[in-house]
Amino acid sequence: MEPIRRAALVEATIAEIGEAGSLDVTVGQIAKRAGMSSALAHHYFGGKHQIFLAAMAQILRDFRKEVVEELRGARTSRERAEALIAASFAPSSFAPATVGAWMTLYAQATTHPETHRLLALYQRRLRSNLTYALRGLSCDPRGDAEMLGALIDGLYLRAALSKDASRDAAQATALRALDTLTGAYQ
Repeated sequence: MEPIRRAALVEATIAEIGEAGSLDVTVGQIAKRAGMSSALAHHYFGGKHQIFLAAMAQILRDFRKEVVEELRGARTSRERAEALIAASFAPSSFAPATVGAWMTLYAQATTHPETHRLLALYQRRLRSNLTYALRGLSCDPRGDAEMLGALIDGLYLRAALSKDASRDAAQATALRALDTLTGAYQ
């Protein structure tokens, strides 16, 4: 029963943060949405911040699945880079609850070491995957991966928070940047 209850609390946390747009929710609200008591939520996670970390870990696992799925058909370095960009702008990343969780992660990372560690882990993985994909395409794969990763994060934030920017436009901009970095853009 414990894994089912933990999963329900994680899902409820993502939903509550999505509605609130921040971590300005209570363990009671999360527990109620999950159909259990606050005491049980505290028993499983210890507190709101620990539940949030578990929720972000789930979102990162979901993102990893998107990456793996996109990379499945990639045969060339260019296709790998394009797959990483596509995964970064997958529709699932733009679900309102997921956007709220990502925004909370960025905000909390400035003051909570565990949250900063989770954000840094995501950034290292993205940079590592991009560096590998850019080998053979770029004269500076690590530097270009750093730049492309930062651009992806910025484009995601802009598309997620703006009424004018779209997921598709953000992805197209990242692909144009890839062209520019690799000399494919004419």
